[in-house]
Amino acid sequence: MTTTNLTPTSIDEIEVGREKMTQVELDRILDSHEAYLRHRTGGTRASLKLRDLSFLKFTGRDLSDADFSGSKLFGSEMAGTKLANANLFAADLRSANLERAEMRKADLRGACLRGARMNDAIFIEADLRGGVMLKPGKGGELKQITFQEGATELGSASAQRADMSRAKMSNAFILQTDLTDAVLCNVRFIKANLSYSNLTGATLEGADLTDANLSGAILHGTVMSKACLMHTNLRDADLIGAILDSVDLSTADTTGVQMAKRLENIEASLREIFEAHLVWIDSQGHDGKRADLSKHDLSGQDLSGLNLSAANLGYTILKGVNLSKTSLVMADLSFADMRETDLSYADMRGANLTRATLSGSRMVSARLGPVEITGSTTVTHWTTNLESARMTRCALGGCDLRLARMTRADLTHSDLREADLRKAILNEANLTYADLRGAQLDGVELRGVVGYDGK
Repeated sequence: MTTTNLTPTSIDEIEVGREKMTQVELDRILDSHEAYLRHRTGGTRASLKLRDLSFLKFTGRDLSDADFSGSKLFGSEMAGTKLANANLFAADLRSANLERAEMRKADLRGACLRGARMNDAIFIEADLRGGVMLKPGKGGELKQITFQEGATELGSASAQRADMSRAKMSNAFILQTDLTDAVLCNVRFIKANLSYSNLTGATLEGADLTDANLSGAILHGTVMSKACLMHTNLRDADLIGAILDSVDLSTADTTGVQMAKRLENIEASLREIFEAHLVWIDSQGHDGKRADLSKHDLSGQDLSGLNLSAANLGYTILKGVNLSKTSLVMADLSFADMRETDLSYADMRGANLTRATLSGSRMVSARLGPVEITGSTTVTHWTTNLESARMTRCALGGCDLRLARMTRADLTHSDLREADLRKAILNEANLTYADLRGAQLDGVELRGVVGYDGK
């Protein structure tokens, strides 16, 4: 039996024989492809495999089912392009603009997306596993075209808010990629390299990260509930603020990992901290000490009725905590895990709740309006910041949210009946199934909002 030896070659070494196309030639093919999709006479499916399409424009085109296998799309403009079921096997998409592109069920095995812009793109059920393309060399030998040992590479790419639900990404190379707020539910990341990637606010619920490399990754506020982390490399990863419900870390490498800490003798420690904080407030910062409980686990505590104004509770686990009637004026609660927390009648004016997770919390009649800061001649409004906060299924009835900044907040299924939202900023927020009956909406900003029809 004979064995064929495959000689690896990089994508940059196969330019000979790859036909360079002009924009005019490309537009003619794209017009014909769109006619094909519409079942018009003369329409032909686009076959652009092993073509040089660098820096050409595909913006807004429908290229579903098109064949780009092995093609060079370096720096191409594909924003808003529809590429559902397209064949992009081993394609060179380095530095391409794929923002808002729809790549549902696309074949991206072995593709190179290094440095690509993929913000808000849709990769649902796409195949981004490793793949190898063979090409005959000058001497008739088969050459293996690779970027990173056959792996799909997304190194240094930006995929903020991209939806990659149920995508196949085993063996993918995703080094130093920005996946902020990306939806990665049930994605298979088996043996994928995600080292030093930014996964802030991403949703990895149910993802399979078996043998994956997440060393040095930033996972602030990342939802990892029910994810499989068997033999996962988490060395030096930052898991502060990550949600790890039903996650087994027993076989993972957690050397140097950063996670929320639990106070020893918690009741006595909290009493001492809160007493010093009251002195700090009463003396306007001259005596006592500001309460700093950031990156600590306070889950299940009763902190109701306390004065925690201006306290530092960033990245703190406050799940199930009783904070009813508590003063949190101008407190830092960014990235805090406040699921199922009782915040009814709490005073949270001017608080920083950026990327806080408040799902299932009770916030009836809570005060989240602005703090008025009076100067010698002017009055300044210090507004509450709820940008990118997760507020699904929240009870916000009668809540004061005047002027609140809620850009990209998720209010799905939340109860906002009789809430005061005057002049609040809800741009790009998700209001799907939110109950807004009786809410005051005068002057509210709703650009790009999801799930609200104006009724």
